[in-house]
Parts: sequence; C-alpha cells; structure tokens
Amino acid sequence: MSVGKRVGIVGATGAVGRELMELLESRNFPVEELRLLASPRSVGKKLPFRGESIEVREARAEEFEGLDFLFLSAGGDRSKEMAPLAAKAGAVVIDNSSAFRMDENVPLVLPEVNPEALAGHQGIIANPNCSTAITLMGVAPLHQRFGLKRMMCSTYQAVSGAGATGITELEAGVRAWSEGKEVEPSTFPHPIAFNLIPHVDKFLDSGYTKEEVKMRNESRKILSLPGLPVSCTCVRVPVFRAHAISVFAEFEQEVDVAAARAAIAAFEGAELIDSPENCEYPMPLNYSSKVACGVGRIRKDEALENGLAFWIVGDQLWKGAALNALQIAEHMI
Repeated sequence: MSVGKRVGIVGATGAVGRELMELLESRNFPVEELRLLASPRSVGKKLPFRGESIEVREARAEEFEGLDFLFLSAGGDRSKEMAPLAAKAGAVVIDNSSAFRMDENVPLVLPEVNPEALAGHQGIIANPNCSTAITLMGVAPLHQRFGLKRMMCSTYQAVSGAGATGITELEAGVRAWSEGKEVEPSTFPHPIAFNLIPHVDKFLDSGYTKEEVKMRNESRKILSLPGLPVSCTCVRVPVFRAHAISVFAEFEQEVDVAAARAAIAAFEGAELIDSPENCEYPMPLNYSSKVACGVGRIRKDEALENGLAFWIVGDQLWKGAALNALQIAEHMI
C-alpha cells in the first residue's frame, strides 16, 4: 500500500466520517490527499488529520474529480445523488447508506466473507447495515463449516447507532433520573435510560421494521443464500457504543460445539471469547473501538435440529460502518 491515494469523505463531520478519519490515520492508509466534504452548514470547519488541519468543503460534483476513493456517509438521498457522479468521475465509491445495498449491480461486501464480490463492481460498492455486518462475522464461519439453513436473532443496539443525539439523549435521561426529573424523548419514541425499546427504524405492513428486514435481505445477498429464512427483532438498549446480537441458527450438517468454537477462532475478524464458567463472554464495554467482533455463549440449540445458539458483539461505528468501508478499500489496493 505504498502508492498514495486521493481520498474523499462525504459526511466528514458526522460520527462515521470522524471515525473513518481516525482509522485512515491509525491504520496507515496511503493517503496522498484527503478531501473532507459535507453540507453547506459545515463548510469552513477544520478537522485534524496526521498533524495537519483540513478545512471542510461543500460536497459538490467538481470535488470528486481526481479521487481514487470516495466514502459516502451522508444518508441515502445524498448517496443516490452523488455516488453515480463520483463513479463517473473515476472514483471507487464506498457507500455507507442503504441506497445501493440491494441493487443487483452493486456488490454488498464484508471483506472477510465475500471479497470475491468486489471483482464485479461498476464503481459503486455498498457497505452492509451495522447489525448485519456484526451478525455475519459470527454466522459466516459457522455457515462455512456446517451450512446455514435458517437464522433467528435479536439485536441489542447501542444508542450511538442513532447518531450523536442518541448519546446525548441517554446521558440526559440518566441525569434526569438521578435528579428525580423526567425528560421528553426526541431521538427515540420513548425514554431510553433504563429502558429497552423494541423499535429500530420504521415499521412496515408486515409488522417488522426496516432494520429487521435489512438483516434478512442483506444476509441473503452477502452469503449468496437467496432463500435463507431469517427472522429478527431489533431492540434499542441503553448502551453508548457497540451492538450485540443473540443468534439461533439451524444448519444443514450435524453441529459440534468444539468445531464451532474452532471455526470462530480461526476466522479473520472474529474473536472467540467463550468461557462462561469464568464469566468470560463478549460485552459492549470490551468491544467499543475494537477491530474484531467477539463471539461467545456457543451452545447447542435445544429447539432446532442441528442448531447452535451464540452471542456476537461488535462496534457498530467500526465494523458496522467506518472500519468495514476502509477494509473494502484496503482489500482493493
């Protein structure tokens, strides 16, 4: 990775954009030029990068000229507008929104799971949803070993998945509770402090939310299992950072816990933490700002034939967003 690349970030002042800048620096990505792009209200702000101060410019088509990579983290509408323009200008676009994930002409990529999908890209590559990415880091090695037949899961999603306002709302709720006061929620439909909200994204006519449907559709595409049965319940929890997922999976072949643990331990990007007798299992506090996703609580499922139950934790701002996007670019160069 010695040849310098010209890199742009749209949404540079947002949570994912800032994490991406930190990762570009800490992982020594070969950046020759970094263009920080955002909406007009952020123009003129200066952000630090490798000892310098870079001024934020407005995200416009002319800023895409000459870029090798453009990371888009500004929402689906902006991605639909800007991604084709940047790709036409010659940049490889890595999009963090849901705009292109289910487009049959756009690869949806977890580099540890389906890097071969990158070979057919046409200038735009989609990053999976945060919960899907973290879940599949535990599911994929077991699928490779036993052959996935169906999957049921519940997510425990940190408030930072809703952006900076999610963090401030949890902080305000805890502070209000300690003072015997009430706080009116705005980011979430109900108070989040000391609460669980089984509602992430909008509800559909099916009774599932868009977030839950993403888990099904994206898992099918990444694993190349178009008919995979998936059922999911997504829950917002009063945790600042790192999502957790409880998974119940049924496999084609007879399962073995020792073989499952070995498959997880050998899988790049996953970390086996599975010693319940010593109270050792992955937790959000241990997986904030961490590259690997932790997998533990592996046991035979007693309700499914050839089933395993297990638990996965990962940083949704890293593996669920900025880190995976950067790993795609690293893989390509």
